Amino acid sequence: MATGLIALLDDVIAIAKVAAASLDDVGAQAVKASSKAAGVVIDDAAVTPRYVVGFAADRELPIVGKIALGSIRNKLLILLPVAMLLSAVASWAITPLLMLGGLFLCYEGAEKLLEVVSPHAAHEHEADIGLDPHDAAHLEEQKVASAIRTDFILSAEIMAIALASIPDAGFVSQLMSLVVVAIAITAGVYGVVALIVKADDVGLVMATTSFGLVRALGRGLVATMPVVLRALAAVGTVAMLWVGGGIVVHGLESYGLGAIAHLIHDTAASLSCGRAVIDWLVNALLTSIFGATAGAVLIPVVGHTVVPLWKRLAPAS
Repeated sequence: MATGLIALLDDVIAIAKVAAASLDDVGAQAVKASSKAAGVVIDDAAVTPRYVVGFAADRELPIVGKIALGSIRNKLLILLPVAMLLSAVASWAITPLLMLGGLFLCYEGAEKLLEVVSPHAAHEHEADIGLDPHDAAHLEEQKVASAIRTDFILSAEIMAIALASIPDAGFVSQLMSLVVVAIAITAGVYGVVALIVKADDVGLVMATTSFGLVRALGRGLVATMPVVLRALAAVGTVAMLWVGGGIVVHGLESYGLGAIAHLIHDTAASLSCGRAVIDWLVNALLTSIFGATAGAVLIPVVGHTVVPLWKRLAPAS
């Protein structure tokens, strides 16, 4: 009996060691996957605040919360099972699906540019596609829905990059790693977004204290945050065009249509003179220009073809 108990304890200890090793592997894989997707994560954090700008202060955190909830649903309930399934049985489908998502980001970014360049044309386009809200509640619903759609594309890119970075991991390890990545990135991105959009309120509280330095910092926050939020809105638009254009360019290159990618690369190399920062900036600029061009082409297509066709196929109840 004692010998059997000792053997059982040995088995339990062995299983515990395997489990601990598995957890270590998942943690390492998750860190590796997250680091590979860091660029898109930063873009996600830059894009989201623009959807909260303009609302009353008491609606900012609820809106961020709604978008964060939609984001985690996107990742865990849709993108995670789809990514694992496609990786197992139809890996060829991942690139064209990502390219469609990239085109959507280009379209969204081009829409925002149109609002700046020609507000009247942008309003007409919104009316054409049924995005002309009549009250604050409808505006909030539309902003949240638009943010969750954009997050879906960025999350798909994050999950695809994360999965591609751990190709040799087993199925369970990949699954658990992607769950960790999804939760950690969502918490990180929307935690940062919440801090950004509420920074002016924190500044107001600081400005009422009796401590001179804290009061001055608070006043500085109150004065600068509107500028920061406007700058982030611009950065978010560029990020959508950059990421969307980059997805499409790399997708075309993977299908043997590398002329645009080569043109961007060669132009950046000729202008940078070996300086990595300039090379990156030129690459980002040219990719964003391509994204804006593709999005501009899509605006009339969506307004005059896609939306009318969708309304015919799915009439309102």
